[in-house]
Amino acid sequence: MVLRVRVTLPDRPGALGQVARTLGVAGADIVQVVVLERQAGRAVDDFTLMWPGASRVERLVNDLSALPGVQVEGVWRANGAPAIGGDVELLARVAANPADGLAILVDTVPGLLAADWAVAAVVPADWAVRNGATPRPARLEPVPVLSLDAPTDGAGPAVTYASWRAPDPLRVPEVTPLRPRALTGPDGTRYAVVPFGRAGLVLIVARADTGELSAPDFHSSEVERAAQLVRAAAAILGDRLDLVIAAPAGVPTVSASS
Repeated sequence: MVLRVRVTLPDRPGALGQVARTLGVAGADIVQVVVLERQAGRAVDDFTLMWPGASRVERLVNDLSALPGVQVEGVWRANGAPAIGGDVELLARVAANPADGLAILVDTVPGLLAADWAVAAVVPADWAVRNGATPRPARLEPVPVLSLDAPTDGAGPAVTYASWRAPDPLRVPEVTPLRPRALTGPDGTRYAVVPFGRAGLVLIVARADTGELSAPDFHSSEVERAAQLVRAAAAILGDRLDLVIAAPAGVPTVSASS
C-alpha cells in the first residue's frame, strides 16, 4: 500500500539520510520526498512510501522515533504520489472545461494534498451562531461539527459538490470566519477550509485516521497551496460560481460522483 509519513527532523547534513536509511531497512520503498518547512534548525518532510501491507506501521514509527531529534507527526494512507505539475494540470483542466470546473477542482484536490475527500459548500455567514456553535478559544481545541443531514431553519449549509470518497451522511466543521485555515474535528478528522471569496462558498478538504494510521494536521503550506488553487480556479470560473451560490439552499444535500 501507499503511505504518507510526516516527520520533523534536525535541519542538518545527514539527518535526511538517516531517515531514508531507516525507512529502507524497515522495508519501505521511498517514492517521493516533499519538504514542507525549514526554519529554526528544524525541517518538516513528507515521505510517500510503498509499504508492505503485511508489515505493521507501529514498527516503522518506533524505528523513526528512535533516531535522535526525529519526531513522527503522522502516518496515513495515500492514493499515490502527487504528480509533478499537478496544480498546473488541474487549473488547465478547469480552464478547458469551466462548466464542470468546480467538480474538477473538488475531485482533484484530495489527491494533490494526500487527503481523503473534499466538498464545495455554501455556508451562511451566521450559520455557526444560529446552530449554537461557539468560536474555539485556541487552535488545538476541538471544532464544533454539525451534520449536514440535520434539520436546519431553512438557511443551513448546502453541499454543491462532493468528491467520490466523501462520507454519507456528511459532516462539516464550523467554518466561520471565512479564511483559509486548518481545523480538527471532535472525531479527529483534519480539515483544510478555504473560502472562494464569494458569499459563503468554501472548499473543505479532509483527511481522517484509519485503524492504526494517524493523519497529521494540514500544514500551513498545504493550506496555502489549497488557497492558491481556489483563488486561481475562482478567477477562471468567474461568474459561474455565482450561479452555484444562487442555487436554492436550505436543504442540505450530498452529491457524490461515481
